[in-house]
Amino acid sequence: MNLSPLVLLLIGFCPLIVSAQEALQIPLWPNGAPGFESRRNEPEQAKDWWVKNIHNPSITVYLPPKDKATGAAVLICPGGGFRTLVYNGEGKDPAVYFNSLGVAAFVLKYRLFREENSPYTYEKDVKADAYRAIRLLRSRAKEWNFDPNRLGMMGFSAGGEVVAAVAYGPGDGDPKAEDPIDRLNGRPNFQILIYPGPLGVPDVVPSDAPPAFLLVSDFDECCSSPVVKLLQGYRNAKVPVEAHVYDKGDHAFNMGYRSTLKSIKNWPQRLTDWLEDYYFFDPMKKEEARKQR
Repeated sequence: MNLSPLVLLLIGFCPLIVSAQEALQIPLWPNGAPGFESRRNEPEQAKDWWVKNIHNPSITVYLPPKDKATGAAVLICPGGGFRTLVYNGEGKDPAVYFNSLGVAAFVLKYRLFREENSPYTYEKDVKADAYRAIRLLRSRAKEWNFDPNRLGMMGFSAGGEVVAAVAYGPGDGDPKAEDPIDRLNGRPNFQILIYPGPLGVPDVVPSDAPPAFLLVSDFDECCSSPVVKLLQGYRNAKVPVEAHVYDKGDHAFNMGYRSTLKSIKNWPQRLTDWLEDYYFFDPMKKEEARKQR
């Protein structure tokens, strides 16, 4: 029996889809977020594409097959304007995509400071969630079969603002912290920003900022300016950066399948190319390339 290329593709992705359905969700703090422990048992609300009412922030684990794992990992921060999380299109879908590349993926459910009656703030609570997530992942890197020095962050829209909360500072942990997780560094090794919002974008990019992949539509009224600002900041700081500003498109095209534009539909391939060119999949090739210069 001859199968069409589409059917073969779907069959190939079946193991990844099954693993995504069985993904494990782990709270960032065993007893709930500091200062809000009493709210940890309040249920999340989820419908169709969104999740909200997050009072017990967590990561959801999506691992590639062990024989395909490259040792790279990404913490994914969905967007949603800090009122909801676009969990499927900007969380689970990119996680499954990364798994197909052999990259361990983790989706962050962070607290939403713009949700109605929210007690949280960006500067304190969202930043705490982002730092804790990176530190938690590094603490369990051996268990989840990835290199803690090849751990990046990916943010869509408001999720890019979550990344910004931790990407440009030193990220040093507290060496005297009672919890050993809090002693670890909380800054990512690279960042992937897809139509990121302006919150947290620094006026001056530090010279030790993590390498960045930036992507947006020029027609995106919200988020084209932050990408242009970051690109210039990275160039001034002489830090590796790649930026794609598409002529057409809009906001919130997720992994590209919502668009009829070929350029937007195929944008994940640009990201894959960047990850390969920077040797995030195989750091040994980086050393070999250096010796050949």
